[in-house]
Amino acid sequence: MKLWEFLTSHRVEILQATLAHLLLVVVSMAIAILIGVPLGMILVKRKQLRAIALGFASVLQTIPSLALFGFLIPLPFLGGIGVRTAVIALVLYALLPILRNTVVGLTNLDPAVLEAAEAMGMTESQILLKVRFPLGLSVILAGIRTATVITIGVATIAAAIGAGGLGTFIFRGVAMVSDAVILAGAIPAALLALAADALLGLLERRLRVV
Repeated sequence: MKLWEFLTSHRVEILQATLAHLLLVVVSMAIAILIGVPLGMILVKRKQLRAIALGFASVLQTIPSLALFGFLIPLPFLGGIGVRTAVIALVLYALLPILRNTVVGLTNLDPAVLEAAEAMGMTESQILLKVRFPLGLSVILAGIRTATVITIGVATIAAAIGAGGLGTFIFRGVAMVSDAVILAGAIPAALLALAADALLGLLERRLRVV
């Protein structure tokens, strides 16, 4: 079967898988941001803890995605087959770029700006929220942008543990040895990644200009 014929005859199923894939990515990224950004803010003044946290996140990135899904399945409460395990794995993969860029964005600032804030009598919390965070926001967003693209790609593997998404077509195509079925999952995933990268990149550039 040709690709176009498969896309037209299965367009509803592909749309449903795309929406499921997008939901999986959005939920995972929201959780990763809620963990990574506040944690990065906490680590600004804690160098030793910062090294430990970044090292742990780096180790998680070295684990092959399929292996990480497999490791999580037997864990009580956290593991199992389905969306919950997939979300946990995707959050773990997204943490490193978000956490690293948050730390970099909040610490690599002009010392003169920080000294001026201190001279004005601002507390550490005020400097963090009113000086460091606004100035480092574009760098933080760059980390979120990278994490989003990674998550969209890794989310295709989630189909292997019953989480649905566009990976179902890729695994089905591999089993059927059908390029058309594989591309039916791969092309929408690639388009999602490109769209997310373009939109977040535009927002990042606007923040840098501001």
